[in-house]
Amino acid sequence: MDVSPTLWVLTIVGLSVLIAVDFFIGRKPHDVSIKEAGIWTVVWIVLAALFGLGLLIWGGGQAGGEFFAGFITEKSLSVDNLFVFVLIMAKFAVPSQYQQRVLLVGVLIALVLRAIFIAAGAAILASFSWVFYIFGAFLIWTAWKLIQEARADEEDEEYEENKLLKAVERRFGVADRYHGTKLWIEQNGKRVMTPMLVVMLAIGTTDVLFALDSIPAIFGLTQDPYIVFTANAFALMGLRQLYFLIGGLLKKLVHLSYGLSIILGFIGVKLVLHALHESGVHVPEISIPVSLGVICAVLVVTTITSLRASRKQAEAEAAAGRGEDPVKNNIDV
Repeated sequence: MDVSPTLWVLTIVGLSVLIAVDFFIGRKPHDVSIKEAGIWTVVWIVLAALFGLGLLIWGGGQAGGEFFAGFITEKSLSVDNLFVFVLIMAKFAVPSQYQQRVLLVGVLIALVLRAIFIAAGAAILASFSWVFYIFGAFLIWTAWKLIQEARADEEDEEYEENKLLKAVERRFGVADRYHGTKLWIEQNGKRVMTPMLVVMLAIGTTDVLFALDSIPAIFGLTQDPYIVFTANAFALMGLRQLYFLIGGLLKKLVHLSYGLSIILGFIGVKLVLHALHESGVHVPEISIPVSLGVICAVLVVTTITSLRASRKQAEAEAAAGRGEDPVKNNIDV
């Protein structure tokens, strides 16, 4: 797409207004209900769909298809982020009424950092087409790593702070308790951070690690920086509400890692084929409609099989608790 500077400015202003509205609505600390989370999750998805339809009308089928494929991919990958967000909230013992504020600011930090990643990625790809090979190989390796981790059936029980976060804590110091939504306080004559600021930084900086997977993945679907940025923005901005909506369902998505590995591996192969094509090798390229179909199909199958496996596991545990033989009761364990 030929995106003018004016359209870039209008888009950023529009997204900033949406973020401001979201912040204004959630400015008062409170426990987020399932109803509230559900309503706002639908609102963000509808806004993303309307934006995608706008691209479809004004930018053509290619642009619209790339946006929807990118948005769905980024949204599915962001669900994986929620597992780590749960661990971070537990690590810092964030009071439930403050969790939405933490997520809002943390996601905002993540959005800014991703914008930097996207700008750098677009500049590199524009200058060096061979980087597609690296992105493709990295995604295939990441897909294999996800499968290995899923097969190992190991769950991280505690979040470990990264080196950057530890360095910031040593430099400024951290208060021993939360002080409402304050980020800084005076303690023993010294200005120190509150745990609220620390956990916000933890959410934002941790997302950088996820961006290492998601940014190459979306560049495998589109090389348009405008589409890459807006797809990431809409996927991230609804993440806070999604956290409260499906927080209790995360443990039931037992096959999510397998689904994400298939998607990343598929996009990795697509990137390698694209790189070969750019190098003059006559190989088939995977179209956006095919990519969109594969991504949606994988997510649907993954969700269905995950819920079935979780239900059977729950039935097996219930039967074991009653002293029944799960095999005799035809319960698959």
